[in-house]
Amino acid sequence: MSFLLAILRLPKITRNIISVQYATQSKPSSDKKKVKPVRQKIEIPVEEDVNKLLNYVCGLNIYKDGEDVKLKPDSEYPEWLWNIRIEKLQLSDLDPNTKQYWRLIRKQALRRKNEMRKHQKPKN
Repeated sequence: MSFLLAILRLPKITRNIISVQYATQSKPSSDKKKVKPVRQKIEIPVEEDVNKLLNYVCGLNIYKDGEDVKLKPDSEYPEWLWNIRIEKLQLSDLDPNTKQYWRLIRKQALRRKNEMRKHQKPKN
């Protein structure tokens, strides 16, 4: 009989989620309203000191007892760093014979389709 009880207490596995059932005592219901916990907003301090913003990478330090990383002169960084594309890729910049061009066309078409679908009247 104890073997059967042990099998009944095994967790049920469903799609990589293990759900375990525990027996609990029911609590007496009260007529009081349920109070929802209030989320507290965390205020992150913003650095406003201009000299510090120009000489340090503010917010990069992850340690409690550390300092922000000091910026080096531009000559100490690799040349490829200054050639990184920071603006969005345009269709006019790409060759129509490449896979990247057609992927960008498809992505833009999907965005346009989804935007149009968002503004359509619902069918009843």
